[in-house]
Amino acid sequence: MELSQLLHERMNEIISEAETSLSRSHLTHYDKEGAEHNRQKLKALYVLAVRAIAEKNLGPMLSYSETIARERYETGFDLSEVQTAFNVLEEAAWRFVVKNLPPVEYGEAIGMISTVLGAGKDMLARTYVMLASKSRAPSFDLRSMFAGTY
Repeated sequence: MELSQLLHERMNEIISEAETSLSRSHLTHYDKEGAEHNRQKLKALYVLAVRAIAEKNLGPMLSYSETIARERYETGFDLSEVQTAFNVLEEAAWRFVVKNLPPVEYGEAIGMISTVLGAGKDMLARTYVMLASKSRAPSFDLRSMFAGTY
């Protein structure tokens, strides 16, 4: 059976594990949004990841990651919060692979999962950096740190 089909069949189990890990992280914005909202966001990300693996196409994942980055940036989420959501999903999928596939298949399966979610995290980070560089951050006056060093 193909990896994408196995991941699809065990979707609820993997998402539940990721959701539990996310709630244990105690991320300010995710805690405020609540478990059901977080589950839906994790599920949307998961469905796209499985689709990317099945179709060998990162396009929809990259587009979604850019959209999520913009939405989350606009609403004040820290990049690390959103990266954590990707990470807990990736880790839950890895654990599924290790528990359910023969060791000879670990490399390819984990490689596929990591490639897809890694591409999403990369797009997320690049979009955050681009957005942050467009907004004028206050500059720091560091002169006092160097007083008397001249």
